[in-house]
Amino acid sequence: MLPPRVGRTNGPKAMDGDALREELEARGIRKAKVGGFDVDGILRGKLISLEKLFSAVEKGFGFCDVVFGWDVADNLYDNATVTGWSTGYPDALAKIDLSTFRVHPHEPDTAHFLVDFHTPDGKPHPACPRSLLKRVAARAEAAGYLPRFGAELELWVFRETPESLHAKGFAELQPLSPGMFGYSWLREAQHGDFVHDVLDTMAAYDIDVEGFHTETGPGVWEVALRYDDVVRAADQAALFKTTLKALAHQHGRAVTFMAKWSEAYPGSSGHLHQSLWDGEGQVNLFADAEGIHGLSTAGRHYLGGLVATAPELAALYAPFVNSYKRYVPGLWAPLTASWGPENRTCGVRLIAGPGAKATRLELRHGGSDLNPYLAMAASLGAGLYGIEGGIEPPAPTEGDAAAQGPSLPTTLAEATERLKASEAAKTILGEPFVDHYARTRDWEVREHRKAVSGWELQRYFEAV
Repeated sequence: MLPPRVGRTNGPKAMDGDALREELEARGIRKAKVGGFDVDGILRGKLISLEKLFSAVEKGFGFCDVVFGWDVADNLYDNATVTGWSTGYPDALAKIDLSTFRVHPHEPDTAHFLVDFHTPDGKPHPACPRSLLKRVAARAEAAGYLPRFGAELELWVFRETPESLHAKGFAELQPLSPGMFGYSWLREAQHGDFVHDVLDTMAAYDIDVEGFHTETGPGVWEVALRYDDVVRAADQAALFKTTLKALAHQHGRAVTFMAKWSEAYPGSSGHLHQSLWDGEGQVNLFADAEGIHGLSTAGRHYLGGLVATAPELAALYAPFVNSYKRYVPGLWAPLTASWGPENRTCGVRLIAGPGAKATRLELRHGGSDLNPYLAMAASLGAGLYGIEGGIEPPAPTEGDAAAQGPSLPTTLAEATERLKASEAAKTILGEPFVDHYARTRDWEVREHRKAVSGWELQRYFEAV
């Protein structure tokens, strides 16, 4: 782990049950909130008593495995095999990860913990995203690598509430501010109460925001989270999304991380910066001043794995039907499996510095609707796959990469079929997970096919 930073009040701690009791008593904690993320990146959890918490620390606790048997709208899958009517939706075994201990400054008497889901016999649950990432990270560490990631997410802020969103049918929404004001000090100052509450709350909640600024569009912002060891990086990215939505509500605002909420504006990206370090976390193994473009052999083969598997793993980087609304020319979303030094039109951008420690690869495929655990597991696994197979990347792309390189899937249906057929995906993520995830995306596609959109009504209702 990275060393604790000045001012950190939470953060990873080596803690057992006795140490936990002392810590909670010293902080005046009276209850706990425990939860884990499902395949869509939604945090599912509950409030429990301290008595229940201490019992769960020792032996885990039951958590209905329906969280892996339903979609974002809590509709039950009709094709899942890890759980369902045939199994009776039994309890999964939830194990608390004490290193995730946090206290939200707006809930000072409540301890927060993340859990990992297991089967009743104690094995990692095949559908648990956080457990999947831990398994891929363990493979990296066994090979002598310490993977570090950082996420950049774009988001849109509105002067709305859950009630007003539904009353309006999610149409004619009022953005936080009008006009195109990218990197605007003015807009940041005008909404200082909200902006500084975000920064201060995230810092106190052990979410390390490195940058927060307006993007080009009405009410659109971007956050850059500081790089960290890969599991903690995913924790921070996933928790940022949930925490920001709750915090925005307290300010009378609503936030969306949809990949494309409006046809009038560009979509919201979710970029993943990544590198491999030595086991002590002191040397960036991607950097080589003598290497081509400043990239080491390991970094070059990692890049080769990212590019080679991109079309097959697209469903992990772009998980919803809406995700593919970004993939049209001119909207800053990559359309091909490609790479280039400092080329933002490519699927992977090489950033070689400044300095060896800053050398990294930026995966630009995803939208901000990605599940950080799954996207990081897929990209880390793809990079390791490239190193293990000695995969050489194609020639770097110069200029616009939109028509240079193999095309990425343009629909979730296509991406799901590519995933199902991918032997590389099964090697990288394991066949049980790939099978379950592909089933969930197939469900998502079929649910969309049943829907009648406003565009269809306006276009066809009277005319045909």
